[in-house]
Amino acid sequence: MEITSVNNELVKETVKLQQKKYRTQSGKFLLEGYKAIKEAFDSGIKLEKIFVDKSKTNEYNFAEDLIIETVEPVLKKLSTTESAPEAVAVGFQKKYDKNILKNSQKVLLLEDIKDVGNLGTIIRSSVAFCADAIVLFGESVDIYNPKCVRASVGNLWKLPVVEISDLLELKELFADFERVATLPRAKNLLKDFKIQTPCVIMFGSEANGLSQDLIDFSTDSVKIEMAETVESLNLATSVSVILYELFV
Repeated sequence: MEITSVNNELVKETVKLQQKKYRTQSGKFLLEGYKAIKEAFDSGIKLEKIFVDKSKTNEYNFAEDLIIETVEPVLKKLSTTESAPEAVAVGFQKKYDKNILKNSQKVLLLEDIKDVGNLGTIIRSSVAFCADAIVLFGESVDIYNPKCVRASVGNLWKLPVVEISDLLELKELFADFERVATLPRAKNLLKDFKIQTPCVIMFGSEANGLSQDLIDFSTDSVKIEMAETVESLNLATSVSVILYELFV
């Protein structure tokens, strides 16, 4: 199959997946570039179609039945980046049962995360530093936002990411876990802190930190020791430092 017009109806329908409401309605999402597409395919993510630059189709023989040959203007319209990738795929979102958390030992919880780039980077760090699962609590950004998918660099489907909005449900799931709040005025320094498993390490939003509800739910707290001339670290950096120290 070949599509060369940006006004093609299939192209128009696919472009809608750049918007969260269409991703939610359809259960689909966009992947851009060879690495993300190949990682998803190898990880068992079901792909619906792959728009590929005519000159690059041989590189996608692993999914040849899904290939739609196309041209740069079409790829540029489908993509959310400034320059067109060589391929854009449509995949089906992977959903996890929340009960998977009960068998996890090292869980990362993120509350009201608003930056998709931060979230993608955190997912990548969570895989690198041996987290078993991620919980998005409250009103966090969509993990299937194309920018988040790119920032996770193929790691989005390597560990469960579960969304929870109800505090009572959260308390029930983690009743038997050590619950560690990350706070700027925590009583424990990271360098001295020893984690007990199962545990959930809780991080708040970039702007507001952890809510009082989650602070009250915590059983302990920890902070990163740093130079007094620095007020705070980027959220993704903080997560990486703490996960490396506590999980690896």
